[in-house]
Amino acid sequence: QVQLVESGGGLVQAGGSLRLSCVASGSIVIINAMGWYRQAPGKQRELVAAITNGGSTTYTDSTKGRFTISRDNAKNTVSLQMNSLNPEDTAVYYCNAVLHVRGYGLAEYWGQGTQVTVSS
Repeated sequence: QVQLVESGGGLVQAGGSLRLSCVASGSIVIINAMGWYRQAPGKQRELVAAITNGGSTTYTDSTKGRFTISRDNAKNTVSLQMNSLNPEDTAVYYCNAVLHVRGYGLAEYWGQGTQVTVSS
């Protein structure tokens, strides 16, 4: 019953910026954490950034200082501001959430993914 909907992906030139957003809907009791993963063809899905219920953030080394994750728990929303993009950032970006859902319990959910392509 939970749904994660991403927006903001697209094509951008190297050095440009994009802002990804993800909205979670459903009978959410607690947001344990929300974040963003990415996966390029032939590669493993990797964590980009995450933010916990308490506001603690985690970034992968390759994006730290360029990307900023933020959340609005009241709106069940997480955003990723991506600056100084380079072609190595090209991937499908997936919203991820660990949620406690009313009548179900704690589980991990994924969005459909949004393509980010950085040209050079």
